[in-house]
Amino acid sequence: VQLQASGGGLVQAGGSLRLSCAASGRTFSSWKIGWFRQAPGKEREFVGVIRGSGMLTYYSDSVKGRFAISRDNAKNTAFLQMNTLKPEDTAVYYCAAGRDLVTAITPAAYTYWGQGTQVTVSS
Repeated sequence: VQLQASGGGLVQAGGSLRLSCAASGRTFSSWKIGWFRQAPGKEREFVGVIRGSGMLTYYSDSVKGRFAISRDNAKNTAFLQMNTLKPEDTAVYYCAAGRDLVTAITPAAYTYWGQGTQVTVSS
C-alpha cells in the first residue's frame, strides 16, 4: 500500500482545512487509516483513526469535536476534516495504514505511511 497525503497549508486560527490520503491497491477497505502529526521537537502524536468499513472512528482528546475522519473506499481515499484550528495544531500531518484488526493509537500498529503534509496555523 502506498499512501499520499495532501491538502496542507497555511490557515488562520479558527479556520479549516481538509487533508486527503490517497492509497494505492485494491484492498483499501481492509486497512484502518490513522492520522498522526508531528510538531518540531516533539514526538509523533496520534490524531485519529477510522476503521476499514468507515463505521468507527476514534480521536485524541486534543482534537475531539474539531476534527473528523471519513473515507471513500470506492476512491481509495481517506479524509481529515480539521475545523476550528488552533496554533497548537501546527505540525506535519501523516496518514498511515494498518491491518483492520483493532482500533490502535500507537504508530507501531501501522505498517504503511504517507510522506506527510505541513499544516501551519497562524494566530
